[in-house]
Amino acid sequence: MILIRSLLYLVSLLFSTVVLAGLLSIIGWLLPYRQRCQIANAWGGVNIWFLKLLCNLDYEIEGLEKIPESGAIILAKHQSAWETMALRWLLPPEQAWVLKRELMWVPFFGWAAATVQPIAINRKAGSKAARQVIDIGLERLRQHRLVVIFPEGTRVAPGEHKRYGMGGALLAEKSGAPVIPIAHNAGSFWRRRDIRKYPGVIKVVVGDPIHTAGRKAAEINKEVETWIEQTMSRIQ
Repeated sequence: MILIRSLLYLVSLLFSTVVLAGLLSIIGWLLPYRQRCQIANAWGGVNIWFLKLLCNLDYEIEGLEKIPESGAIILAKHQSAWETMALRWLLPPEQAWVLKRELMWVPFFGWAAATVQPIAINRKAGSKAARQVIDIGLERLRQHRLVVIFPEGTRVAPGEHKRYGMGGALLAEKSGAPVIPIAHNAGSFWRRRDIRKYPGVIKVVVGDPIHTAGRKAAEINKEVETWIEQTMSRIQ
């Protein structure tokens, strides 16, 4: 039954992506930026709703009120595809996501993503990619947007640990913008490389803003990593 429900959800995900991403791809460039973001957020919300309806997989969030409307850096745990939809829906509309450049080539999804002006990087470029995150990230912060980054760079299975990249912390050092850490246990219900979505309640915890003015990137990164991993130990 879990497999059947998960396949039905996959169909709904493909349908919503073709419809909403297709709409955004075609008319997005004609709309004000905030309206484009609202359509992108609606895509996330629709798919989170279908996940609850078809797979009985819900979520609960603690600390949502700690997220400002703009001008902050979101550093979040990355375990599954769930958070790419949920954070899009839960966060204020004007978001600039750091994502791998290859996603921009995916039909419908990538075309729609281009309209909301992400920070698309070549992850193999090393220091050049980090510089791109800083340069474009500073511009997005000046435009009063939230910059969303997965510091681990890729999905990490529950119980495993991957070194946190410095891109988000370097952006925080250069900008002085507050960092909002987010932890969640979505990977326990929506696993990497597994089509099945298990019923339950995903726990999401938003941490207190981390003040970064006058601090070094290494110190910021360590504080973010410590908070996220300690919170993961509590909710996993």
